[in-house]
Parts: sequence; structure tokens; C-alpha cells
Amino acid sequence: MQNNTFSTLFIGQNLIKLSSVDSTNNYLRNLTSSNSEPLPEGTVIMADHQFAGRGQRGNVWHAAPKKNLTFSVLLKPNFITAEHQFLINILVSVAINVVLAKYVPLGLSIKWPNDIYVNDKKIGGVLIENTIVGSNIKQSIIGIGLNINQSVFEDELKTSAVSISQILQQDVNLMVLLNEICVQLEQLYLKLRLGKEKTLQELYTSKLYRLNQIAKYIYKGKVFDGVLEGVSSTGLLRIKPLNDDVLEFGFKEVAFV
Repeated sequence: MQNNTFSTLFIGQNLIKLSSVDSTNNYLRNLTSSNSEPLPEGTVIMADHQFAGRGQRGNVWHAAPKKNLTFSVLLKPNFITAEHQFLINILVSVAINVVLAKYVPLGLSIKWPNDIYVNDKKIGGVLIENTIVGSNIKQSIIGIGLNINQSVFEDELKTSAVSISQILQQDVNLMVLLNEICVQLEQLYLKLRLGKEKTLQELYTSKLYRLNQIAKYIYKGKVFDGVLEGVSSTGLLRIKPLNDDVLEFGFKEVAFV
């Protein structure tokens, strides 16, 4: 456990900083399973260099050492049922969006289910791994990767990725930003615990990438034009194809073009 000055009740109060690790999610999951005493809720694992970070769909998360935020948070949301586990996606995505909006006031959005975009470029991603016991979530390991002070990306990412420093033309203090995210995450988590999920759901929907816009999507290998209308209560993406009824898609069923 490491002492810090985070202005939170519990998220980030147990902060473990690593110089290098394959994946902060892997490290945190191993800690939860190997410790004789339970890790406190809100434990944060932060790495200067994550050399095998994982993203959604089995992708690899690329991050230059000491330039970005790569960290994982342990939550124990046993008040959330497995059926409504998408609330964790909503919670994390909105918290990140609210904090980054202080630095990037224009063009910020959430690409379903939980990527963070600035205009049409990705600035951050989230990987959530829930452990279900019975009908509720026992623990949630939330991996977050954000492009902060990286000024140059690999060739294959130059047109699809962006960082805060590229937008602002100046670096941002990583620990200050981590504190802000932990504070916001905790505040929204406590609201969620009090049953205020409707407000969070509305915030999430209002920030969705391509909301109410005509755009192209791929479903079963075919491209179609549709209007993204939001998400269902269980996290299914709701898209209305032109001249057709609204359809709902699960993760990996539909792709943005």
C-alpha cells in the first residue's frame, strides 16, 4: 500500500505503482486471487509501462512508457445484478468523459460500449472484467488506458489515435489527472450505489458517439445506413436502419464503419 494525497474516500487510497507490467488488469486479478486477505475496494494498480495491455475484442493497447495513463481499479459492486452489469461500463465511461472534458472541451464522446473519442479519433479505452457470483457482481476489475502525453504514434495508429498533449500542445500531469478520475469515479459510484442509475444512463446516452446521426454500420458482413438512438437497459446498442424498425445489437454483433 502506498500513501498518497488523493482526495477520495477509498478509490486510489491503496495505490500500487509499478514501473513495468504486462497488464495492470492481469496484475490486479492475480492479487485478488493470491492474497490471503481481501484487497480493499478502490485499490488502483498504475504502471509507467504496460507492455501487453489488452483492449476490447482481444486487441492490444499500445502506450508509450511514462507518457500515458494505464491503470486498473478494483470495485466490489455486489449491489449490481449480472443482468445490469453494463452499468459499470456507463459509470466508467461517464467518469472519464467528465474529467477529460476539462481538458478537451470540444469533440469528446463515448463510442459504445466504452471507448473514449475526440471527433473520430480514439483517446482512451476501457476493459472491464466482472466476476459474477449467483446473480450479482462480486468484483469488477476496470482497466483504463488514456493517451495523455504521447506526441507520436505508430504508423498504423496515426490516423485513428490522438492524445491530450497533441490537442493542447502541452503535457499534462499524470498524477493530477489520475486523482481527478478517481474522484469522479468514486462520486458516480456512490450515486449508483444509492440507486441513481437513471441519471447516469441519460448522461451516457447524451455523450454517445454518432448519437442521432446517419452513419454506416456493418452487421453480418453487410453495410447498412442507420441512426444510433441509444442503448437498452442491458447495454444493447439501439440503431434504426433507414426505412426499418429499431434493432438492438450486442457486443461484437455490429461494427462502426
